[in-house]
Amino acid sequence: MRALLRGCFALVAVLLLVGMGTSGQAQPDDLSVEGVALTVEDLDRAVPFYRDALSFAPVDTTTWTGPNVGRLVGVFGARMQVVAMRLGDETIQLMEFRSPQGRPIPPDSRSNDLWFQHIAIVVSDMNRAYERVREYDVTHISPRPQTLPESIPAAAGISAFYFKDPTGNALELIHYPPDKGRDRWQGTTDALFLGIDHTAIATADTEESLAFYRDQLGFEVPGGSVNLGPEQERLTGVFGARVKITALRPPGGGIGVELLDYQAPGTGRPMPADTKANDLWHWHVHAHTASLNATTQRLLDAGRSFVSPGVVEGAPPGADAGAMVRDPSGHAVLLTRP
Repeated sequence: MRALLRGCFALVAVLLLVGMGTSGQAQPDDLSVEGVALTVEDLDRAVPFYRDALSFAPVDTTTWTGPNVGRLVGVFGARMQVVAMRLGDETIQLMEFRSPQGRPIPPDSRSNDLWFQHIAIVVSDMNRAYERVREYDVTHISPRPQTLPESIPAAAGISAFYFKDPTGNALELIHYPPDKGRDRWQGTTDALFLGIDHTAIATADTEESLAFYRDQLGFEVPGGSVNLGPEQERLTGVFGARVKITALRPPGGGIGVELLDYQAPGTGRPMPADTKANDLWHWHVHAHTASLNATTQRLLDAGRSFVSPGVVEGAPPGADAGAMVRDPSGHAVLLTRP
């Protein structure tokens, strides 16, 4: 009988652990990435660029202001104009701080600096897309589009190009061959710019970032690769680049996140410790979860660095409540309750 009872207790313990994160609490399986937000210098320049050069469609313009907004984004007296723009099924938010204004992106920024972040815009024809953005006199990070070689099996045949928007934010055009990428990026279409596959962020340590995104937020890890060679150097603008790439997908769907861990020549400069949302290098991933309070408490218990003082009710506009947290490398994530 005792042996039977011990077996029952063991089975109960196993069942209790199923669906639990390493923090010992259930993770939200509804967490979805609704979009990516980036701070821009001038909406009058940014909106036409994203609309005309990249085919994003403006869908909404709102003003974010008031004490709750300031508490959420960590900027006292914040007043922002925010334009939501859509490409395919994905949305970005362009945020201009009318007051107080922040600092510019360092002009010597490189792809391995830890404030680096971009969105990967999927295109149906890389040559046509490249010629299109060149018409808008974009600043190149890559000298031209690069096609990754067979020596990188997970990425072989993918072509990509890094460049900058009018503020200096990094962007990527990416084209997937028939055997790569999600099904939705394949097939015949008249559209040149299709949507956003992921946002990529430089990370100081892959395992530390996985503890945040995978273990505490519940992101799945569908794969990864180590990219190196002359094509990767030219793509990123970093000599000797050897990049460990880890793909993450939110359990509830939406835009993916890629971790970029520069094994060589090593990570660049750290995210400034005093970074604010009005600094022009600020981006944030915008994620939804109905379990906002439980998720926020789990992150607080894990000692994560918050921008907001926990959950802020009534902010941002259009959501019931929100909280803004930083990952181990300093990148911001806005969690909202729909």
